[in-house]
Amino acid sequence: MTSALAGQLAAAPISWGVCEAENWGYQLPPERVLQDMLDLGIRATEFGPTGFLPVEPKPRAEILRRYGLTAIGGFFPSVLHQDGSDPLPAIERELAAFEAAGATVLVLSADSGAASYDEKQEMTAQQWKTFGRNLDEAVRRAADRGITAVLHPHVGTMVESAAAVDQLLNSTAANICLDTGHLLIGGTNPLDLVRRFAARVGHAHLKDVKADLAGRVGRGELGFTDGVKAGMFVPLGQGDCGIAELVARLQAVDYAGWYVMEQDAILTAPPEGQGPLRGIRESRDFLLGL
Repeated sequence: MTSALAGQLAAAPISWGVCEAENWGYQLPPERVLQDMLDLGIRATEFGPTGFLPVEPKPRAEILRRYGLTAIGGFFPSVLHQDGSDPLPAIERELAAFEAAGATVLVLSADSGAASYDEKQEMTAQQWKTFGRNLDEAVRRAADRGITAVLHPHVGTMVESAAAVDQLLNSTAANICLDTGHLLIGGTNPLDLVRRFAARVGHAHLKDVKADLAGRVGRGELGFTDGVKAGMFVPLGQGDCGIAELVARLQAVDYAGWYVMEQDAILTAPPEGQGPLRGIRESRDFLLGL
């Protein structure tokens, strides 16, 4: 790959339908997913959900080395808003595994504790205080290990809506994972957020979505998983997130983080032929052609 973005381009197993949510769909084995990444010329990946790769740090690092992949970190749901429940020991264990594998980005989500992403969530004023305290402490502990912790606004979590994203940015010091699809579904224009808060973007998940389906999910007319099944996520450059301008704006402010291709997919059975690889290749080609 010769594009200026090539050194910042990464993948994530969710594009192959590998997800932490219950009853998400058929889960491909890591050997298939990692080999596809290798065939695409991708050299960096997020870990995927707990259990997709080996839990122990050394075997986890070894399987990635086998496929010539750099471990950049990954998504880690954590209940940060509940008094009387300490999320930090579990975060510390994950940070230790990240450190052992050479990973540098912990992508936290404000997990609600529910089993799916189809329910809308909000925090009380007291929960915001607890959330902010735990998040800032997680960011500090990660930094002590040389790891960047960011908060991922995400459908079905405690930080989904535009109001919640604004409160996150205005009431905590944490940087965010700019997930273009989840932001748009939640009511935040990702391009506008980059215009206002480019310096707070610590990591980028690039998704493209069909705005009509995203709007239905955002209004609660359609569940998130049903939206995914209906084709809400499309290859980069084929949706309504303005990916080209968004990347240009981040590059203009010397964003040095990763651009992770993340097109949420649900598989109902082992794929025939290329499966998800076709759409991921289209996304890769779009980014490298910018």
